[in-house]
Amino acid sequence: MLNEVKKLSCPCKLPDGTSYTNISVENIVTLAKDFGVSGQYVEIIALEEGIVPERYARNMKTFSQKDQATLLKSQISVVGLGGLGGAVIEILARVGIGTLKLIDGDTFEESNLNRQFLSAPDVLENSKAETAAKRVNRINSSIVVRTYSENLTETNAIEFIGNSDVVVDCLDNLKTRFVLESASKKIGSPLVSSAVAGVSGHVTTIFPEDEGLVLIYGKDGSLVSKGAEASLGCLPHAVTVLAALECSEVIKIILNRGDVLKNRLLIIDLMDNTLEVLKLL
Repeated sequence: MLNEVKKLSCPCKLPDGTSYTNISVENIVTLAKDFGVSGQYVEIIALEEGIVPERYARNMKTFSQKDQATLLKSQISVVGLGGLGGAVIEILARVGIGTLKLIDGDTFEESNLNRQFLSAPDVLENSKAETAAKRVNRINSSIVVRTYSENLTETNAIEFIGNSDVVVDCLDNLKTRFVLESASKKIGSPLVSSAVAGVSGHVTTIFPEDEGLVLIYGKDGSLVSKGAEASLGCLPHAVTVLAALECSEVIKIILNRGDVLKNRLLIIDLMDNTLEVLKLL
């Protein structure tokens, strides 16, 4: 296959004049089909030979080819595919996360239309997980997608998120959020957690050794089912900002770069344009 990848590559230049060798989406799809492998596999082979899949060309001034291959080799679980989850998978699919596990037992309803990027009038009552998978495949057919059209529970959590490099919490249910944290710690995976209410929200990253959610919400046994979103609603611009921050944490963890929000809580309020980082003690 490597020889075929090389034959189908060609020289190209970035807008600043930097030269690179690329391979097109069309050729990646063709090679994957001809050799009976995933597009993900073809893209990794190309990157390891210094050939950039053109879909990632604009990543290359920030990421190295090794970085991009690392993203393609990673597996991320996204739990909850509503407002946060829909925006998160849009970003992760475009940046080139290789395998996405999509977990949600819910279906779309009309009240989702204001903020959930995956929702539309023609998919009302459709499975969120299946709709999410179709969206990812439409954006980036090289990505491996695994769907779980069930709500996360103590019984299935470890099975669903197992072997994840990072788990992303996009839930709106506090009790389930604690279940997800417990399962993430058991499998040894970092958990990026966010919540949105109105035009404000927060993000944190919890590693297996951290206390985590108890420092934000108190003990799980005393929790109500829903958080502040139930009383304040949820607006699309706030959802999008928080989802982007979650994806930033995921990428930094995978690439072992930058400063992650370990034992810290980033709080934003878009109404008065404030951003604050608090230590979780």
